[in-house]
Amino acid sequence: MEMAGAGPDQLVVWTWGRWLAIALLPPLLALAICHGNDAFHRAALVLKRWLHGRPRARLPPGHMGLPFVGENPALKRYFRRARRPDGFVHDKKRRYGDATAGLYRTHLFGSPAVLVCSPAANKLVLQSPDSFGVCWPAPDLVGASSILNADGARHARLRACVVEAVNRPSSLRSIARAIQPRVAAALRTWAHKSTVTAAVETKKVTFENICKMFMSMEPSPLTEEMDAWFAGLLGGLRAFPLDLPGTAFRRALSAVFRDELRRRKEGADGGEDLMSALMRTEDEGGRLLSDEEVSTASALMWAVYHLAKTPHALAKLREENAAISRDKNGEFITPDDIPKMKYTAKVVEETLRVANIAAMVHRVALKDVEYGGYTIPQGWRVVVWLRSLHTDPNYYDDPLKFSPNRWEKPAKPGTYQVFGGGHRMCAGNMLARLQLIVMLHHLSVGYKWELLNPDAEIVYIPHSYPSDGALIAISEL
Repeated sequence: MEMAGAGPDQLVVWTWGRWLAIALLPPLLALAICHGNDAFHRAALVLKRWLHGRPRARLPPGHMGLPFVGENPALKRYFRRARRPDGFVHDKKRRYGDATAGLYRTHLFGSPAVLVCSPAANKLVLQSPDSFGVCWPAPDLVGASSILNADGARHARLRACVVEAVNRPSSLRSIARAIQPRVAAALRTWAHKSTVTAAVETKKVTFENICKMFMSMEPSPLTEEMDAWFAGLLGGLRAFPLDLPGTAFRRALSAVFRDELRRRKEGADGGEDLMSALMRTEDEGGRLLSDEEVSTASALMWAVYHLAKTPHALAKLREENAAISRDKNGEFITPDDIPKMKYTAKVVEETLRVANIAAMVHRVALKDVEYGGYTIPQGWRVVVWLRSLHTDPNYYDDPLKFSPNRWEKPAKPGTYQVFGGGHRMCAGNMLARLQLIVMLHHLSVGYKWELLNPDAEIVYIPHSYPSDGALIAISEL
């Protein structure tokens, strides 16, 4: 279509201009897509700080990805397709260098964020509750007053109660007595089946132990149903924050807890378990503060997996535990025996390191925080990337190798954070270690096993596990 009244020269100019615009449009559009998210959030931050009379912030280096979705596609690509979950952080280190105080700008889980991945920066975030608050999982999913979301004095009271119930020496002694018959029976069942999926079976025995410790419940159709609800709740915890499929499962579990709470208040004796302890820890309204669940199933599964692939480590583990078993004359081990189980302890710590069950921790900046010459803006999400510490060759030689002997000397300060850190460090960390030690003891002295698919791919979403669930052939020695 020609321009009315235009001369030949004008037509040529208009034609060339049109083609130039067409040629420039794709790269300009690509530029807007690639950097628009960065530009928008940086401009919004500048405006916000200007309106409040605050100086301009120097943000950590990084990239905020695509509009709306941020770097979520890149994160998922590293976890799901490339199967290199640490590549997300390592590529940032290669691109921007290490002189960033361990901070990188990004956009994840629907929010502008700062990725934190150095021992010192992690410590700052995890040990500064006045500067960084919890932001995920959502209160609607696990309860606003659960130990995951409670703050201040309420969190301190609840955590102290949980520690007293499951993490003190006296508590661990009674727990060791209670769970060992169940563990021994479970392993006999595994051997009777001859072929089991470790991921499924460790989850089952761990949940049965939790029910016993928490509510003095024995295995029953109800506990099997609760196990399914709990799996749904965990699925919700690992879902994108805008989609909470676990809410219904939380309601179902809460109904069981309420019924048991009412039964005990009416005079029924539940024994000395975690629920009894929690009933003594009530808030000002007289309500139960929270329900706390602890799971070590993934760690148990990874211990079975790595020991099957590391015969010399299994041989040393078996030798140590066989000697202890002979001294016990058929009796179960107690916490008094644990100091003698030095190699077993190394296997436990190495399993926790390589498993990286808690890959990251989420916080939100409650105020502007200055660190290392950079600003973490108020309201931004802070993602503490714990697993990068455990897979960094600067901190661990050959970090992807399962090597219990590396624990002959302690880890470098701040580089071992499998249970998090600060006042929100896992309240059941010693309980988790105890369950691992008990399982490894009974497994190593009584059974032999092998992986049926030793080259199975590792899946990292929603959490890490072999694609076949660690299918093993197992029999008695």
